[in-house]
Amino acid sequence: MGMFDKFKNLFKKEEKEEIEVYDKGLEKTRNNFLNSIVTLNKKHTKIDEEYFEELEEILIMADIGVNTVMNMIDRLKTRVKKENIVNSEDLKEIIVDEMFIIYVNNDILVDKINYNPNGPTVILFVGVNGAGKTTTIGKIGNKLKNEGKKVLMVAGDTFRAGATEQLIEWGNNTGIEVISNGGADPVSVMYDGVNKAKEENYDVVLIDTAGRLQNKVNLMKELEKINKVIGKLIENAPHETLLVVDATTGQNGISQAKSFKEITNITGVVLTKLDGTAKGGIVLAIKDSTGIPVKFVGLGERKEDLKTFDIEKYIYGLFKGIGDKNE
Repeated sequence: MGMFDKFKNLFKKEEKEEIEVYDKGLEKTRNNFLNSIVTLNKKHTKIDEEYFEELEEILIMADIGVNTVMNMIDRLKTRVKKENIVNSEDLKEIIVDEMFIIYVNNDILVDKINYNPNGPTVILFVGVNGAGKTTTIGKIGNKLKNEGKKVLMVAGDTFRAGATEQLIEWGNNTGIEVISNGGADPVSVMYDGVNKAKEENYDVVLIDTAGRLQNKVNLMKELEKINKVIGKLIENAPHETLLVVDATTGQNGISQAKSFKEITNITGVVLTKLDGTAKGGIVLAIKDSTGIPVKFVGLGERKEDLKTFDIEKYIYGLFKGIGDKNE
């Protein structure tokens, strides 16, 4: 039994709805990727150098990233030789295995929120304009509220026109209070929000920040100031700094992750619009190239379609049908 079949057997009945969201959300990537693999395997029944060259191209086209793909091809070649694999059909499950291994990379996967055991948990959201940061905050706020958490949202993006109004609208739709100050200094509104959360025993504070990366020095100074102010109010805050990346931007998203990692301590990535791309391999590329785990993925338009990332469900959604005999 290959790793893919083990994943299928791991899922409980109560996870069926979440599996379906992954299944539907990764449909574009799966159709594109699996069709290419099936075509390749029909063209090359035997594994040779030409097979690996074409497989390499397929993986790169899925936005897995050149360095990650080269590493994966080397690993596949080693296993083919070591395990004496000659038939291309037999390699499909090995590809699944290697994608899982590349993501995990012997790490202890921290894909859940790092909750503060002593008082409110402060989560800072960073990312470029257009990545879906404010919408992500609204969706995560809704998710946490449904899990029984007392949530506060802070409109700290006073730079983008309409950002505060957008977050307030999310607050109205989800019944979550939003702290704003009409476009004044962003650090002061964050101070007010975190202070309120501390005094009124909130469980989680979600803070929006301005989405700009053009001037790294200014952004670094601003984030240092934010971290210092928040840290004085609540020990070790922010407890999470999540980078929001639009999955449809492909390799540009990886560049953003690397740039923000240079500026501040990114604890996780939120990949939005994963359902809108046929290149969902960016999940593997970001983890492999930056070491930052993906913590949430956007798999649809609904509030409920933002999911805590699960590598097993992701691989299942990516490879569903790979073992079908009628391919």
